[in-house]
Amino acid sequence: MSWQTILAIGSGGFIGAVLRAYFNGLISHKLPHDLPYGTLGVNLIGSFLMGVLIAYFMYTTMFSLHTKSFLSTGILGALTTYSTFAIESFLLLEGGHIFLALTNISLNAFGSIFMAGSGFYTIKYFLK
Repeated sequence: MSWQTILAIGSGGFIGAVLRAYFNGLISHKLPHDLPYGTLGVNLIGSFLMGVLIAYFMYTTMFSLHTKSFLSTGILGALTTYSTFAIESFLLLEGGHIFLALTNISLNAFGSIFMAGSGFYTIKYFLK
């Protein structure tokens, strides 16, 4: 991997991590919760955007490898929060909140896959 790709991913990762903290805090503040909606929100939005980007990358030649790495691995890789999702789900289970834990796991896993597919097919529809 070239130093330019590493720099692109690292720069994007910085932006994605800041966006994750901002949106997670914003969503968590606006929605009183037992379920971690902030994490769910960034996972769903990030998955949709990943679907959009991957479809766009497949159907156009507009972006360089460095730009693709910056946007997908960098920004969206840091924006989505599966390590946070994992510990939040574990802590819900550990605290005896089995229904909330299973709800959180289901919404994040299936919701993220659905949103990634939705983003992908949205772009495919418009670019095909």
